[in-house]
Amino acid sequence: MTQLMGRPLLEVPSELGGRPLLADLLTGVRTALVGLAVVGVPVLGLWVATPYADSDAAAATRLAGVLWLLGHGAPVVRGSADAPLTVTPLLLGALVVVLLYRAGAAVASRRGLRSRWGGPVALWTGYCGVAVVVALHCAGAGLFRSRVLTDLLVVGLVAGLSTAAGVRSVRPLGLLRSLRPEAVGTGFLVDRLPPGWRPVGGMPAVCRAAAAAGAGLVAAGGLLVAVAAALDAGAGDGRGMALLGRGPAALSGLLMLTVVLLPNAVLWGTAYALGPGFEVGAGTLVSPGGTELGAVPEFPLFALLPQEGGPGGWRLAALLLPLLAGLVPAVLLGRAAAGRRSPAGAGPWAPAATAVAALAAALLLGAGAAALGWLSGGALAAGRMARLGPVPWWTGLAAAGWLAAVAVPGALLVRRRALGPMDAGDADDVEPAQNVERADDTERAADAGFAVGVGGTAGAAPTAAGQGACAGLAVRVRRSALGLRARTHVLVLRLSRQRRPTR
Repeated sequence: MTQLMGRPLLEVPSELGGRPLLADLLTGVRTALVGLAVVGVPVLGLWVATPYADSDAAAATRLAGVLWLLGHGAPVVRGSADAPLTVTPLLLGALVVVLLYRAGAAVASRRGLRSRWGGPVALWTGYCGVAVVVALHCAGAGLFRSRVLTDLLVVGLVAGLSTAAGVRSVRPLGLLRSLRPEAVGTGFLVDRLPPGWRPVGGMPAVCRAAAAAGAGLVAAGGLLVAVAAALDAGAGDGRGMALLGRGPAALSGLLMLTVVLLPNAVLWGTAYALGPGFEVGAGTLVSPGGTELGAVPEFPLFALLPQEGGPGGWRLAALLLPLLAGLVPAVLLGRAAAGRRSPAGAGPWAPAATAVAALAAALLLGAGAAALGWLSGGALAAGRMARLGPVPWWTGLAAAGWLAAVAVPGALLVRRRALGPMDAGDADDVEPAQNVERADDTERAADAGFAVGVGGTAGAAPTAAGQGACAGLAVRVRRSALGLRARTHVLVLRLSRQRRPTR
């Protein structure tokens, strides 16, 4: 009786120890409510603290729901003119992804050997059920309103991808297991390259290099934002200081909104350091080459924008940050090319394969930079403020170009120093030498006869001794020029055939 009373109500006994779908459904509902609480509690707290609030509690809850939808990347509209609002607060987006990822991993880990996708689908259904209620609640009258169908599609996509990632982290099954970097090898496209251009087992190193480059660029963007904030605060009449005299409630709201948009500002700083910069309205540009601004909204982050004018001072020095961010990826790729972290039997990469790996990391970084640049921007209203943030394609091309310019020569230099002059020459000559040796059928037959002689046949002892000397000579000649080595090897093989005893 004690065991029956201590068993959870949602737990159904079975030999597999799985949980019913109702528990997974409630897990999805709970995950959505936790995200809503993180957004809604500060909003409702500010509404309570505002002494002369001109809205009711329903308007405050609609505002919290709109912010929660924006955190998923779902677009909303503002005002009677239905002006689009599509800027995603990336801090809220990261919170949503982490919550769904952990929930998916927890559901997949506790289901045991039951249905593979029953639990995650129930989790996704519960989460989307809450999203339906929120979208319908925010579709009514108010300053901010949701687009029900579009918002539900975006929320469902984000929830599905995040949940699937969490499930994959616990149980990589079927196709998902084959897509892991260790199983993919050098990638679908790199695997089709010729042997001399193929970095064998290099996809993990390429991913690590791209991730290191991305972290370096994000750190560069954060450094630029910190420097701009320090310069604005150091000025006695800084533009950001004028926003602090609006009362405690307004100040708290601005600070909270600034915090949730801080990752967006860091990515804008990254685009600035890369060179293309970003826009703060149609017809504007903020880049190291110059700043063209018009009237911008009064917001603390916009107060950190540089003054209008041409290049000068620390603005051009920002272009050095992508060069520094490419040093660590160059070292990682160079060490991988020297065979420090390659699979067993892979050996060092050729210089062409090292360059291909660096270019693959640059392309991967460029794709990620373009995606993050697109997510960090959007629209604040119609007309002039319909374009905010970096231009995704220019940002991706700039990130790929900077990394390729630094990582290709840097990886080759690190590989050369890691292998040493003589070992690097051997690694460079191994593929061409093998191609020359395999070009002639007669030479392959002679090599087979040499292998039989080494095996220890009595009649071929002189041949084995002669071939042993030729093998030592071939090792020494291989360190010289490739043409001289190939001609000497052919001559040695012909002499060995003449000395072979006849029966």
